[in-house]
Amino acid sequence: MDEQVEAAILAFQNGMPVCLFDSEKREGETDLLFPAQSAVPATMRQLRMDCGGLLFLAIGHEIGELFSLPFLQDLHTQQALTEQFPVLSHLVTNDLRYDARSAFTLSLNHRETYTGITDHDRALTTRRFALLSAELTEAGISGNEAQTALGLEFRTPGHIPVCRETEGGLNRRQGHTELAVGLARLAGMTPVVIGAEMLQSDGDYALSVDDARKWAGERGIPFLEGAQLIDALNS
Repeated sequence: MDEQVEAAILAFQNGMPVCLFDSEKREGETDLLFPAQSAVPATMRQLRMDCGGLLFLAIGHEIGELFSLPFLQDLHTQQALTEQFPVLSHLVTNDLRYDARSAFTLSLNHRETYTGITDHDRALTTRRFALLSAELTEAGISGNEAQTALGLEFRTPGHIPVCRETEGGLNRRQGHTELAVGLARLAGMTPVVIGAEMLQSDGDYALSVDDARKWAGERGIPFLEGAQLIDALNS
């Protein structure tokens, strides 16, 4: 196995970050990623201060199915909703330059958070969602019982945007969501990953792949390109 892939797996298994670049043919962005089950306030602080992009929670398709979480794009185009809220028909997502659809599903806050935005609050939401997903999966709980368990701990809308892997994963879509959960699976972990896009210091553009690679190297953080991860998963 590729040494960089092995380093990334070891880092993730120890709750440490990995930098993951998608592709120049896609968004051309590097994400800083952590396993969500290991999230603590310092995790959120690093994502917030070192990245500059949107902080998001990537979840595997099976986790989306576990809780029956809808894609917002599907939700917002339902006829009953567009008739009740006509503005939705004007805001339809039909012009993404890098994809055919958005990965966003519901945003969440843990019910024990206050505003939900602090490093403490977002770490709690992140960590407990990952741990709850693992607990229910291991217990074989699904359907209404899983949704009830989710609702006992979480509310929506919240301050953790959630992105759901498309069915078929990397075989159908090579987005950051699919790559992030692919890394978690490669590490033998629950496919729930917290991350953020790395931007240039002025925020106008994504951090270049060369600058992201250098940044990661200076800090001893494993750096992967999407193609390396896909090859490892297919080997």
